[in-house]
Amino acid sequence: MQIFKTRFNNKKVILALGADSAGGFSIFQNGQVYYQTGFGDLLDDNNFAKYSNSITAYLRKNKLKFEVVLIDLHPLFRTVELGEKLAKKYQAKLVKIQHHLAHIFSAYGEHLLSHKQEKDFYGIACDGTGFGWDERIWGGEVFRFQIKNSKLQTKRIARLENQILVGGEIAVLEPARVLISILNNFLNENEIFEVIKKYYSSNEFKLLYNQLYERFNCIETSSTGRVLDAISVLLGFIGNKSSFKHEPIKQLEKNSTLPFNIESEIIFDQDEELYIINTTPMFRYLIKNINKDKKRLAATMQLYLAKGFSRVVENDNKKIFFAGGMANNEIMSEYLLNKGVIINEQIARGDEGLSWGQINYYLLN
Repeated sequence: MQIFKTRFNNKKVILALGADSAGGFSIFQNGQVYYQTGFGDLLDDNNFAKYSNSITAYLRKNKLKFEVVLIDLHPLFRTVELGEKLAKKYQAKLVKIQHHLAHIFSAYGEHLLSHKQEKDFYGIACDGTGFGWDERIWGGEVFRFQIKNSKLQTKRIARLENQILVGGEIAVLEPARVLISILNNFLNENEIFEVIKKYYSSNEFKLLYNQLYERFNCIETSSTGRVLDAISVLLGFIGNKSSFKHEPIKQLEKNSTLPFNIESEIIFDQDEELYIINTTPMFRYLIKNINKDKKRLAATMQLYLAKGFSRVVENDNKKIFFAGGMANNEIMSEYLLNKGVIINEQIARGDEGLSWGQINYYLLN
């Protein structure tokens, strides 16, 4: 367990439960945060038992009665269910915090350990899955934060283009499903099948294509992770079934060399009042140049995303924080670090750092 002395004077005892994919919890008391990680994926019953038992043991040992429980926004997380039970048992206030805000404030909270409080700043959050305010799956977001009259104001100002997960969560395990939906933005049915026929038979593809056409069990997502998964499959660095969760992206990064020079395509959506970093052009470029050096293409696509996020905020002289699992991606993080963006060093950049971020976001509100 790590202990961090913060600058917050809040007298409440606060328990933050993080999220499911990489278990960790934090407890705020007397200006300090007790931060415990290392439980692994909480969808595993043994991991979840160790996680929940560790929380109970810590509270019992220290005779703590917490007043606030912080949980993720996702309605199906095991940590959310646990938080609801604990809040009811201890008559504590239950507060839901959006996944990507917690990611950003894991970086911002670490920054506060040694720097003055920023009053006006940006946050970039990139990962695989985070439940959004609009009940879509987010994963490539930019926010602006302003602290006025001691109150934090939060505005989502940009996102990646939404793409479709054909079959919902199963597309995380079969990234060619995401590839089908993206290629459908600019190729016809026969052209798509020629690209992905190594992964599906004609009948299997027809079922998936019809499912996409009917939008049956299809989920929209702005996920950075899913886009990079689809690129890894398209370039042949991974098959359609990965042996572990982040394998497609790791293989993409491992097989990256010198990028080609292309610019990100960004539009402003008047209805949403958001900048959209388009990801379909990445796949147009790949299909057109598929016979070029695939390792250079891999690097180009990761850099395309980093450039896009940077362009949204770089003309404003404000601090920028980058967090989420994709902050571990060397190509993206190196580009953004060279632009002056701030990234976690002590706190985990991925979901293990979420409970710490939840604490800091709550205390600044």
